[in-house]
Amino acid sequence: MKSPLDQFDIVNIKSIYTLFTDFSFNNVLLTFLFFILVVYIYIYLYNGKFNIISFYFPSFIENIYIFIIKLIKQQSGSYGLLWVPYIYTLFNLILFCNLLSLVPFGIALTSHLILILLLSITTCTSIFLIGLLRFNLKFLHIFIPQSPFVLLIILIPIEIFSYLIRLFSLAIRLAANILAGHTLVHIIISFILNLTKLDLILSLLFLLPLFLILILEFGVALLQAYVFTVLVCIYLADTEKLQNH
Repeated sequence: MKSPLDQFDIVNIKSIYTLFTDFSFNNVLLTFLFFILVVYIYIYLYNGKFNIISFYFPSFIENIYIFIIKLIKQQSGSYGLLWVPYIYTLFNLILFCNLLSLVPFGIALTSHLILILLLSITTCTSIFLIGLLRFNLKFLHIFIPQSPFVLLIILIPIEIFSYLIRLFSLAIRLAANILAGHTLVHIIISFILNLTKLDLILSLLFLLPLFLILILEFGVALLQAYVFTVLVCIYLADTEKLQNH
């Protein structure tokens, strides 16, 4: 690995070309299949086997579920509870991908902007369509702020632009944090490995900062999944704004 960015490359495991279509099997697809396998195993092992008092892993899953429900109520109100399955799946998907990227030789899916941008665009577009379906064209009133009529000529384009920029900021924030953190860890590890060739004892002194950075990366993985989910809940609350507009 010559460059710190090589760890984010998409590597083909098996190239398959059929009917002028590329069905290549790469490390990104492998990670998604692994995620589906983990979910399937969990459902198979615990479906219908939950007790009133849960233990270990089921209790952990239930706590995440309760945390997501409280988060949705706080940010989107009772209406947001309709979207608990999606928000819960979204949070766990991002969290799983972030944590999997911390595993040696694991790929950081959330550092690939095209993947996260697709997730962000589809989510924000769906929220906008939900608002249109509920309120029809009246939903467009969210772009009209309460201000003097003269200022609306300037403020309405600004409101529309700020709404559209969500599609990109939501994805860039997540991808940039994961990309920067993993690049920093790679640079420090490469420095320590090169330093061991000169002085083994001195290189051991740098293991503590590396350990602290890895703890920070673990915190970033949790925080970014939380931030992404919170922002989606806040955007979902826009579909309720018309009630008090």
